[in-house]
Amino acid sequence: MRIAILAVLLVVLAGCAKQAEKPAGYRIYVTNERSGDLSIIDSTTHEVVSTVPLGKRPRGIHASPDGKLIYVALSGSPIAGPGVDESTLPPADKSADGIGVFDVAQGKLVKMLKSGSDPEEFAISQDGKLLYVSNEDTAGVSILDLETEQIVATLPTGEEPEGVEMSPDGKFVYSTSEDAGMIYKIDTATRKVVNNLKVGRRPRTVAWMPDGKNVWVNAENDGTVVYVDTVKNEVVETITLGEAGTVKPMAVLLSKDASKLYVSTGRGKKLFVLDTATRKVETSFEVGQRPWGITLSPDGKTLYSANGPSNDLSVVDLATKTVTKKIMLMGSPWGVIVLPRLQ
Repeated sequence: MRIAILAVLLVVLAGCAKQAEKPAGYRIYVTNERSGDLSIIDSTTHEVVSTVPLGKRPRGIHASPDGKLIYVALSGSPIAGPGVDESTLPPADKSADGIGVFDVAQGKLVKMLKSGSDPEEFAISQDGKLLYVSNEDTAGVSILDLETEQIVATLPTGEEPEGVEMSPDGKFVYSTSEDAGMIYKIDTATRKVVNNLKVGRRPRTVAWMPDGKNVWVNAENDGTVVYVDTVKNEVVETITLGEAGTVKPMAVLLSKDASKLYVSTGRGKKLFVLDTATRKVETSFEVGQRPWGITLSPDGKTLYSANGPSNDLSVVDLATKTVTKKIMLMGSPWGVIVLPRLQ
């Protein structure tokens, strides 16, 4: 009898151990630009578990270093595509401009911080104390102190700044200028723009290589991605993905080991995969109507693509290079991040 009970206990304990070994699920957070809210998705079911109001035009989204807060860029400027006559648009609501602060544990927006006019994207300092925010309609990057909740500097860049990305060592930030076709390098110690570089038409995003000596930048209207030497401040190579105007590179994202570069292509509908050692295109495949914001699962095996016009989030198995599911959303999904589920 005792032996039987002991055997049962051993089976139960083994089951518990196996359960403990399983990686904890995570949450997927998606900003919806037109509906002004945040979709929260469970990774185990790939179902939406909550939709939380944020404010007008939520776009850029990033988590604090400890994962307890999510910051979201909000803007009261009307939605308009390239070349639109701004005089035909409704007036901007500047009271809606700012960085929303979402508390992950509470599951709600807890405050909004003023961060300059029309914020679109931003980077977070490694200590989590500063945000570097692109102010799209005023051609600059604002530095926001999260402790004092004050802007401590505003640095001029080219017109229509968008992507902002911190270097791996935290010493520099690159900001893209869509209108100027340039990237601007900011020294975080001196809080000054130290150089700029022409990379192509409508650069939007930047991805730093781990050693900080090179970055990848998209050039949307050229159909290219550009590999830049950050030390020499020069273009090393321009890689053509397809015909300009047909393939429109949007977001660039490195794999966990930086061996692959993933590129979403907006109206091109495809995801491109490049080998970062050879700087050659490995493959491309269709993932959605207009893939824009992309992110990776914690294990790097799954990619998520926010597809605005079709109001869905593609779940991409990178091993098979297939879309395994499309999660229906509302309100034009724009940005996407993943975070471990809070215990």
